[in-house]
Amino acid sequence: MTNLTIDCNSVNLTEEQFFQLCINNRNFQFERNSNGDLIIMSPTDGETSNRNAGITGQLWMWNYQNNQGIVFDSSGGFKLPNGADRSPDASWIPLEKWDNLTPQQKQRFLPFAPDFVIELLSPSDKIETTQHKMLEYLENGTKLAWLINRKTRQVEIYRQNQEVEILDQPQTLSGENILPNFVLNLETIW
Repeated sequence: MTNLTIDCNSVNLTEEQFFQLCINNRNFQFERNSNGDLIIMSPTDGETSNRNAGITGQLWMWNYQNNQGIVFDSSGGFKLPNGADRSPDASWIPLEKWDNLTPQQKQRFLPFAPDFVIELLSPSDKIETTQHKMLEYLENGTKLAWLINRKTRQVEIYRQNQEVEILDQPQTLSGENILPNFVLNLETIW
């Protein structure tokens, strides 16, 4: 199953209308690109879902032990500065960003890009589309992003103002200075 993109130029959903569409259709996962096109995300297979849970679990445990920020799973929505609405597979923001939000903002799609993003390529994802999304995260303020491709056992590392780094079959990934002392163990992800 592949993702479905619907041209919404003639409709021009407002932020509130898009939010309500998502709330009223919780069985679907929607994103919007910067052109306003609606992307209906296909559900992942059991294996990919399990690996996503493992990734989010490792990130959550690190954050729980270090109390550095807030972790989000693939259901968390972010309203990027370019107008896109995205839901990375796993993401993180520093605690101060969370604390600066109003209670109302915390109950909506967050009005910025996460500082850290992980996308796990699923069989329904197109690599070029996901790579474009990774660059979009960076252009909108994300500091570090990992694109994990289980099929090729490669990881693409995206950093601000740097070329994309490609690692072949790494066993671990470092959160660098964005997530100090965070190490993602990829053994159970591969």
